[in-house]
Amino acid sequence: MADRPVSRMFQRAFVFRVGRLLLLVIVLAAVVYGLVAAVYATRTIFKVKMNHAVVLEKLGGIRQPVTEVGWHVRLPLFTRIEQEVTLMNQSMYLGGTAEPMRIISSENVALWTSALLTYRIRDLKTWAIENQSPLTLLQGDYDGIVKDLMQAESVDRLISSRPQVKERIFLALKSQPINEGGPTLEQKYGIEIVSFVLRETHFGDNLVEASEEKKRRELIAEAENYAADQEASRIRKLYAAYLESIRSLQQEIGRSDGATDAVILQFLSQQKWASAYEKNQTGQNTVVIQNTDAGAITLPLPAAAPKDER
Repeated sequence: MADRPVSRMFQRAFVFRVGRLLLLVIVLAAVVYGLVAAVYATRTIFKVKMNHAVVLEKLGGIRQPVTEVGWHVRLPLFTRIEQEVTLMNQSMYLGGTAEPMRIISSENVALWTSALLTYRIRDLKTWAIENQSPLTLLQGDYDGIVKDLMQAESVDRLISSRPQVKERIFLALKSQPINEGGPTLEQKYGIEIVSFVLRETHFGDNLVEASEEKKRRELIAEAENYAADQEASRIRKLYAAYLESIRSLQQEIGRSDGATDAVILQFLSQQKWASAYEKNQTGQNTVVIQNTDAGAITLPLPAAAPKDER
């Protein structure tokens, strides 16, 4: 009976010892996890991935780029990670958005266009240390150059010659100074311009309707001009025939001294040729001119040609 209480005491002591050990292990694990989390949160140990870089700022204000791939250690209280920079190809939309933006052509016509620039950072010191907010600065210079070049083009070239316009803008982005005597985009930001693409260039819906209406009016005007030319040609032919008729009439019944010209003109000014003739019951070869200022004027007609001449 005496052995049973002793064994129970040993069992309880073992359980308590195991419990304390387990609690100690849990506490140590929590402390280690907390330390690791603190180190990770403060980036005391940081990793540089491939095609990436980190800019460190030291206590004295020196900024140092770190480009070596792998794990690195820094002093948590005397250095800080200022920024992480990707060295892979990056894209930048015109106006900072993929949506089309409004531009004005050289003829003061509004169009909508969108463009995409692809670039890569080559000089981390120039990009991240010599420029404050380099993305904002690059966006402003990029938009200014592209808008200036596109707005200097005509509507026809922007719509029908997009490949040539695109290549011109690409060469300007790579080699044209931002200002006269200043640096280019590549020199100012330490980047390489990889490509430039005009994604779309089109008129607005209202302008398309206006252009179609203008084209319709131009076609109508062209048709009217053609009809007017045809009518003018017909009138010229009629006028030539009319002059030829007058000339023939003067040759047949006119006098060499021009005494009959006024009578002939009065005769031709009648509204109807038929009203100028009056049936002659007496067989006289005369024509009675009516509705003249001097009353009835008679005009002698030439004698009929002999039957042999006919």
